[in-house]
Amino acid sequence: MEDHEDNVSIPEFNNLLQTDPNLKNYENDFRRRYDMLRKQVLLLEEAEGGVDQFTRSYRSFGVQRLPDNSLFFKEWAPAAEALFLTGEFNGWDKFSCPYSKKEFGKWELTIPPKPDNSPAVDHHTKLKVVVHTKDGDRIYRISPWAKYVTREEKSVIYDWVHWDPPQPYVHIHPRPKKPKSLRIYEAHVGIGSPEPKIASYKNFTHNVLPRIKDLGYNCIQLMAIMEHAYYASFGYQITSFFAASSRYGTPDELKEMVDVAHSMGIVVLLDVVHSHASKNTEDGLNAFDGSDSCFFHSPPRGEHTLWDSRLFNYARYFTPQRFSCFCTKKIIPVHIWEEQALLSLSNAFLNSLFNKCVSLCSSFQYIIQCLVSAVWAIIREQANSPFPSLRALFNNTLCVAGNEFGHPEWLDFPREGNNQSYHYARRQFNLLDMDHLRYCQLYAFDRDMNRTEDKYGWLAAQPAYVSAKHEGDKVIVFDRANVLFIFNFHPNKSFQDYRVGVEAPGKYPFLF
Repeated sequence: MEDHEDNVSIPEFNNLLQTDPNLKNYENDFRRRYDMLRKQVLLLEEAEGGVDQFTRSYRSFGVQRLPDNSLFFKEWAPAAEALFLTGEFNGWDKFSCPYSKKEFGKWELTIPPKPDNSPAVDHHTKLKVVVHTKDGDRIYRISPWAKYVTREEKSVIYDWVHWDPPQPYVHIHPRPKKPKSLRIYEAHVGIGSPEPKIASYKNFTHNVLPRIKDLGYNCIQLMAIMEHAYYASFGYQITSFFAASSRYGTPDELKEMVDVAHSMGIVVLLDVVHSHASKNTEDGLNAFDGSDSCFFHSPPRGEHTLWDSRLFNYARYFTPQRFSCFCTKKIIPVHIWEEQALLSLSNAFLNSLFNKCVSLCSSFQYIIQCLVSAVWAIIREQANSPFPSLRALFNNTLCVAGNEFGHPEWLDFPREGNNQSYHYARRQFNLLDMDHLRYCQLYAFDRDMNRTEDKYGWLAAQPAYVSAKHEGDKVIVFDRANVLFIFNFHPNKSFQDYRVGVEAPGKYPFLF
């Protein structure tokens, strides 16, 4: 095994070792990972026509309208005995539209257009895949490739709704270039309003995006966009991976929201949950073909008891909308080598597709700001406690929605435990308009800090040099990009004429 690894050549690996010589101790691990990636790429080239073709499978699976207005349907259901398509278009006939079985568990169906040459399935009408299992059961499923799923008010199950608008939204603005410094605003569309309800894509476009632009953020990380039946899961128990959540609006309204963000020069990240999915069967991926595996590992390996979800079989899995980039979340380190192959393949593809792509994996180094209020509370309660870990705060570039003005309440989605209340599932931006409160002052500080960073660029500079950490005074001093930072975290003590060391002598004007 080691002899084989010695023969694996990793491009530019020596450059990585020069950056961090300590990685030399793990050279065999790097070679093993790269060899796994190389083999996966070769396999995809042989079986799927290449990585690019494989990762664009959403253009061939599900339902696709052909140039002559025929509709082509394609599914992957290796354990199924037969597949049929039913829906409003055929009066919910369970047998009139059978799929043909192809190689490798694939099923295909082509439906010609109507006599007037319009597609056989109208836009915004319901569909179902009828699966006949090997056990003789007949089950009804939503296509894993569905672009739009909705739930009626009194129902708990989502429906597959065919999305093929006569005049789809056309993007006007190009994707912004990758910023030198990423100042990320983590946002959740549904909580983007002071009102106790689920906010919309349109609300975010007209009311939230202008605030983000004014604050000086150049990047948005959108949470919980992929459809998830359980709102309180914060988007981590996905049911339809290719459908934008309909609880906020339509796919075209999301496209408009992204387009407007691009017009403001804001990069948009899509938060993607790659590792696990909801256990739902009727409106999720679970047991799609009647088996206990399909997209997942068979139990117990394919079950995550803490999340009550299903774990993907990475060897079978890969995921796509016109977002700037992707942020991968919730990669659960159960099957580490498969996970690393997936991430390596994802990054290799994204960087080949997008110039200067941004991809983040479990971005906890960015998310640290969501803990700032909690850390500050601890400092106030434990004034004499050590605090060197606060250094991490000053490399942070991510703000969770509401933190920019010190939102007074925590975040909790409507669920059985709080009587389905939306009280905490909102952001009270209206507090910024109350001059007698100090929320507007913290907002101004956050805005001015972002604008100053845009001028001096310390986030893109070399790591900060921490020149002082005074435990008694609760003061941290560091410099980065020729800017001197002095932070006083003492809960009840201020200082005058505080002396600190600097690298270069001279006068240092106050920026804040």
